Amino acid sequence: MSRIPRHPHPHSHDPGDKIDAAVAASSEGMRVLWVSAALLAATAAVQAVVTATSGSVALLSDTLHNATDALSVVPLAVAFIAGRRPPTRRYTYGYGRAEDLAGVVIVLLIAGSAALTGWAAASRLVHPRPVSSLAAVAAAALAGFAGNEAAAWYRVRAGRRIGSAALVADGLHARADGFASLAVLLGAGGAALGWEWADPAAGLLITVAILAVLRQAAIQIWRRLMDAVDPAVLDLAEQALRATPGVLGVGLLRLRWVGHRLHAECEVVVDPGASVVEAHQVAVAAEHELRHALPRLSAALVHADPQPRDGADYHAALAATHG
Repeated sequence: MSRIPRHPHPHSHDPGDKIDAAVAASSEGMRVLWVSAALLAATAAVQAVVTATSGSVALLSDTLHNATDALSVVPLAVAFIAGRRPPTRRYTYGYGRAEDLAGVVIVLLIAGSAALTGWAAASRLVHPRPVSSLAAVAAAALAGFAGNEAAAWYRVRAGRRIGSAALVADGLHARADGFASLAVLLGAGGAALGWEWADPAAGLLITVAILAVLRQAAIQIWRRLMDAVDPAVLDLAEQALRATPGVLGVGLLRLRWVGHRLHAECEVVVDPGASVVEAHQVAVAAEHELRHALPRLSAALVHADPQPRDGADYHAALAATHG
C-alpha cells in the first residue's frame, strides 16, 4: 500500500475554478483576483450612483451583476486561506472543502441578484416610468463595458503568464459580461426614442444572463458537494494504472475533489507470486503514473491485491478476501 502526498501541478483542467493550483501557488494570481475585483467594484459603484439618479432598471441589473462578480472574490479568498491550514485529527482531509462552502455563498449571491433584477424589471414593465439622465446612463453602460474588459484583459494576461487556465476562463467570462453592459446602452437608446419598455426589457435580458451564470455555478457546486468527477478524468486515471508495469488489472477506483485538489483511492491487481516488497513497489509506481496523468492530484492511496490463481473472478475473490 502506498500513500504519497504531493503538491498539485500548476495547471488546471477545470476552468470552473477561480482559485486553481496555479493561482493558489502564486502571489501574483491572488493579486490579480483582488485587483480585478476592485476594478469591477469601482465600476459597480459608478453605475450605482447613476442608477440612483436615473431610475434605470437595466443599469440596476448590470450594477448588481458587476457587484456580485466583485464580491465573489471575498469568500473564495477566505476559503483559500482556510484551506491552507494543515489537517488535524478531527479534519483529517484538511480544510479544502471551505472552497465548496464559498461556492454555495457565491451561488446565493448570484441568486439574490437575479431575483432582485428580475423583480425590478418586471415591475417596471407593469408600471412604466420614464428614465432620466439618459446620457449618464449611456456613459455608465460604457463604463461597465470598459470595467469588465479591463478585468478580462488583466486576468487573461496574468493567467497565461502563470499557467492558470481557470484565471484565463474567468477573464473570458468577464469579457462576456461586458457585452451585458452594452444591453443597457440599447435600453437607453430605446428610451430616448420614447419606448418606455426598452429599459426594463434590457433589464430582463441581463437577468436572463445572470440566470445562465447561476445555473452553471449551481451545477458545478452541486457536483463538487456530491463528489462528482468528470468520467474522462476517471478514464485517464484507469489508463495510467493499467499502463503501469506490474499491474495486471484495476479494481476499485475512486476520485474526489477536496477544494481544488484531487484525492484518489484505488486497487490494482498484481502477480500472486510477488513479495510484499514487490507489490509495494508496483503500488508506488502506479501512484507515480497517476501523478503524471492527473496534474491536480494531491494524494493517492493505492492498494495492491494478488490476482486469483484459479482464474476466478477478481471482484468475487476480492469481496471474499475483505469480507
